[in-house]
Amino acid sequence: MRIIPHMGQRLATAPIAAAGLIAGYGVAAATGSRALGGLVLAACGLACIAIWLRRNGRRTAARLTVAGLGAFACSHALALVIGAWPAVLLAAAVTATLCWRFSDSHRAGIVAHPAPPGRRLRGAPAD
Repeated sequence: MRIIPHMGQRLATAPIAAAGLIAGYGVAAATGSRALGGLVLAACGLACIAIWLRRNGRRTAARLTVAGLGAFACSHALALVIGAWPAVLLAAAVTATLCWRFSDSHRAGIVAHPAPPGRRLRGAPAD
């Protein structure tokens, strides 16, 4: 049952994905429970995957999922070099950028690259 129809069409996943990484680490660090932090990360990740599947299809959902998991894994190695919080913030920024570029900017009503002045995008309503 959908409470809000087509919510995934307009909902931006970049902030959800970034918040999952940041909040997941924050919860794990604050509580000392990696499992609890992982639960926060997984909840945000699964929400993003559900939206990507509806909005963009399996290929994009799979690619963004792999990118998010890769950023999560890289943040662990990067933390040894630049520190935990900077690594988490960098991983969140990279993940959010990829989410925006390959999914969120394609939402209904969002134009990633507007047409130059005087030109109309194909399929755009006339003024």
